[in-house]
Amino acid sequence: MIIRLIFWHNLVCMNLPRNVAAPYERGRSRPHLHRALCLLLLMFSWHSNARAQEAAVVTFTLDFPGSEPSHYAISVSSDGHSTYDSDGKLSPDSEGDPFHLDFSLSSETSRRVFDLAEKAHYFQGEIDSKKKNLASTGAKTLTYKDSSRNTKATYNYSPMVPVQQVTALFQNLSTTLEFGRRLQYFHHYQKLALDEELKRMEGIADQDNLEEMAAVVPILRQIVTDTSVINPVRARAQRLIERAGRPKP
Repeated sequence: MIIRLIFWHNLVCMNLPRNVAAPYERGRSRPHLHRALCLLLLMFSWHSNARAQEAAVVTFTLDFPGSEPSHYAISVSSDGHSTYDSDGKLSPDSEGDPFHLDFSLSSETSRRVFDLAEKAHYFQGEIDSKKKNLASTGAKTLTYKDSSRNTKATYNYSPMVPVQQVTALFQNLSTTLEFGRRLQYFHHYQKLALDEELKRMEGIADQDNLEEMAAVVPILRQIVTDTSVINPVRARAQRLIERAGRPKP
């Protein structure tokens, strides 16, 4: 892209009429104006190329009344920036606590998301099995958007392996982020609940059903360094930090 910009910069500037600065012929005004026009053209060309190469985005949403959370949405950009929104409850008496998180996805996980999107033909056409004897596992929607595509598909269960894989990835990522959210809440308001929550997290990690554990390492570190938390809980949080640092098998 840089080579292309230099080419256009040189081409346009070499062909600018020399009389464009006629009203400012005195002193050095003409070359200054000429350089300013070239700079403006270069900036316009850069902006146009940047817009043409906007980051692609894959979004996954799940709506499943009765589950926890009953709704969430994850958006992953090809530049790594990601967002998570959910309505998960932080206490049994809550009617839902809206939650928003901006985070950076690792390059490895981001690459997997977009590789699977490509293998799934960017979710074009029908991806649902349409079998009526399948139990409902929630209404799922996958969206792909870039400068040339804007595709969307909704399904309960898909027979397409790449769709199954990217669905599992997003569901495991939601599980991880919900653990991080609850741990943050319990650490501030209900420290006695940390032990049971971390036990559950370890159990799910043992089943390989967590994704991108690095996203919750900051709260795990807060727990480890908090001397008001009992040692067994801090040790459990430390084990999860060490697990997050190991590559997935």
